[in-house]
Amino acid sequence: MKRIAIIGAGAAGCFCAAEVRRRMPSAVVDVYEAGARPLAKVAVTGGGRCNLTNTFAGLRSLAEAYPRGERVMKRALKAFSQEDAREWFAVRGVPTVVQEDQCVFPRSQDAMDVVRALLRAMDGATLHTRYRVSRLSPEGGTWRIGFTEAPDAQADAVVVTTGGAAKGLPFLDGLGLEIVPPVPSLFTFTIREDGLRALMGLVVDASVGLPGTSFRAEGSLLVTDWGLSGPAVLKLSSYAARHLAGCGYRAPLSVRWLRDADEAVRTLAATHPHKQITTVHPDRLPGRLWTFLTARAGLRDGLRWAELGNKGFHRLVAVLTGDTYSIEGKSRFREEFVTAGGVDLSNINLSTLECKALPGLYFAGEVLDIDAVTGGFNLQAAWSTGYAAARSIAL
Repeated sequence: MKRIAIIGAGAAGCFCAAEVRRRMPSAVVDVYEAGARPLAKVAVTGGGRCNLTNTFAGLRSLAEAYPRGERVMKRALKAFSQEDAREWFAVRGVPTVVQEDQCVFPRSQDAMDVVRALLRAMDGATLHTRYRVSRLSPEGGTWRIGFTEAPDAQADAVVVTTGGAAKGLPFLDGLGLEIVPPVPSLFTFTIREDGLRALMGLVVDASVGLPGTSFRAEGSLLVTDWGLSGPAVLKLSSYAARHLAGCGYRAPLSVRWLRDADEAVRTLAATHPHKQITTVHPDRLPGRLWTFLTARAGLRDGLRWAELGNKGFHRLVAVLTGDTYSIEGKSRFREEFVTAGGVDLSNINLSTLECKALPGLYFAGEVLDIDAVTGGFNLQAAWSTGYAAARSIAL
């Protein structure tokens, strides 16, 4: 009788356990969780609604969704895709709906439906909470698992699914694995610009980037009371996670508020020459943002379009296309916490997720150097890699 140990009862660990039980009903499956309850992060993700995957529609490449781990995800998604994930949950009583932004949620809009479906699917596996692993070592063709406050356990195969490894992976010390130092990903930007923060709650489509680098992202931009958030900023924080960590989360930020700004400004000036500039604005920009941006361009209050002149024109276009702020720190995005880093992908077989040098040791989920932008892609990585590890163990 084969003994399987899964370390970590998050999305990848519980999904892997469910798939191992489905494929190997006679196996003894133990899931060890350091916390008080399983799937704690899944229960709160997506504001408690659980953005469990994405349609992937509109992506030009997987690298847009997975800044790190694209090669693994190409293989994992072939074995267990986003469509497979939706079907898997639907069969287990969790039908899904697709939002306009291609994010997929349970039809009930309740993350606990996802949690309960996973726990039901794990039926037959033994869940051990408050079991913190302190060491892991190969022993005569099996694996010995040490705990801080419990007797050791043994298993024929071990799947490590401990998540983002923000505090490192000390129990893997001594195994000779390459570990990419973890840094935060998916965070918002602290910007101390009073005029900008006075626009709190404003949402606009924009493009953001880090001047002097190739890091760029676009999407909805949300002005908050501490700075900037929204999908555009979260994508940028993911793409530039390691760069921003190296800068101490202090860097210039460029915002392109308007595409084709040159043409838009010329059209407004020609169409409304006798109107004040602050009273007529492009349809894509809210009025209060437009007023703020004209002030940023140094245009005096009451100036009419006919009075703009070449210098004023170029200053306004420059602000609309390359408005610059200073990032002065990061803030956590809601309850979510994602890290870039973890077990280097050079350690593993990209198809089976088994360690090349240590047979019987597998990895799945964010413990690997795989992470994604916001929008359900991180949970899809958990399902796909958990599936790949379970399938490999069962072969």
